[in-house]
Amino acid sequence: MASQTSEDTTLSDSIEIVDAKQYFKELQRVMLALPKDGVDQIADILVGAYNAGRTVFLCGNGGSAALASHFACDLGKGTAYCNGGRRFRVLALTDNLPTLTAWANDSGYENVFSEQLKNFVQPNDVVFAISGSGNSKNILNALQAAREAGAMTVGLSGFQGGAMKSQCDLCVVVPSNDMQIIEDLHLALAHSLFRIVHARMSRGTMIASCP
Repeated sequence: MASQTSEDTTLSDSIEIVDAKQYFKELQRVMLALPKDGVDQIADILVGAYNAGRTVFLCGNGGSAALASHFACDLGKGTAYCNGGRRFRVLALTDNLPTLTAWANDSGYENVFSEQLKNFVQPNDVVFAISGSGNSKNILNALQAAREAGAMTVGLSGFQGGAMKSQCDLCVVVPSNDMQIIEDLHLALAHSLFRIVHARMSRGTMIASCP
């Protein structure tokens, strides 16, 4: 099996944290530098996918896998009743453990997401990749499979964006070399996206119900 380039960064890449005050000061500094316009643009893409009846697929490794599942739950369940019951079509490719391990065993871990996408992804769907480093091989392969299928590609990354930045139609990069700060802010970004999407879907329901 080919080697897997994953979230292969170490604590030596980031500043030394000696107390909580320093950590949260750094978190605040990076948060203020986030590219917020890009977040709004991703929200536009997600709402557009919902309105068009397209599917959003999420993927990531480690903490990013947990966030992919978390965000899929927010989008799928959290919006369930805000537009007359019409559901947001979203699937986390991290959630089916038998399928993940089967593809990892038979095709290689670098293909665990791309092979799943080949079963489902359609033109104008959205593949949403989450990677702190932006260099995980299975993320890059998933984005390539999405592009070949005519899907839109968006992502959350850190550092300088990694190799995934050039494979995304839109990639929001947390400007930090600290993986924990990056992951903290990826969660905040996902929650902000959920709240924006929820509000826009709810607003659409209110507008449609007006005489």
